[in-house]
Amino acid sequence: MESQMKTASPQPVDRALLACGVATAPVFYAVVALQLALRPSHDIRTQPLSLLALGELGWIQIANFLLTGFLALAGAVGLRRVLRDQRGSSAGPILVGLYGLGMIGAGLFGPDPLPSPGQAPQISATGALHLVAFLVSFLSLIAACFVLARRFSAAGKPGWMVYSIATALLAPALVATGIANPSFAGVIIGGAGVVLFGWFSLVSFELRDSNVVS
Repeated sequence: MESQMKTASPQPVDRALLACGVATAPVFYAVVALQLALRPSHDIRTQPLSLLALGELGWIQIANFLLTGFLALAGAVGLRRVLRDQRGSSAGPILVGLYGLGMIGAGLFGPDPLPSPGQAPQISATGALHLVAFLVSFLSLIAACFVLARRFSAAGKPGWMVYSIATALLAPALVATGIANPSFAGVIIGGAGVVLFGWFSLVSFELRDSNVVS
């Protein structure tokens, strides 16, 4: 049993920081949608969204990675301030912060282009760092789902607990499905990002506009 609990509303600065967390997924995918309109040659079915960072207009996706990363870092600070000393108040924000750092790393280190048909993949040092950054971002946010699922359970919010666990299971399953189906890998893995990044945006919205246990 936890000790007697009371509720408190987030302060204006907390709400502003969490608003950055809310913006992460909408901003990222809005900029992606803009690029897809500007670059009809990009085949979203087979080409990962990261490849938008290549070419003449690649700076847009690079800026998108960086902006989303900094928004996530701000959201992590807001998460820490709102959760205070409750369950998940340390691990959750740290993991979300790693998600933000991973996105920034993905922007600083560009991906390798896809190999031509029949050509063996060539992984450069920069491309390898991009992959590592993606894995850090993706896996950290999955871990954050489990951490905050426990937090929601303790706070008496079973719906959010189930949603968090479902997200943590569905996102990697979609990535595995995309890898197994290269003809639609871009769409499926992009969908995994929508599921996972969208979870953090919705959690930030929930904590921003509701009373929290203190």
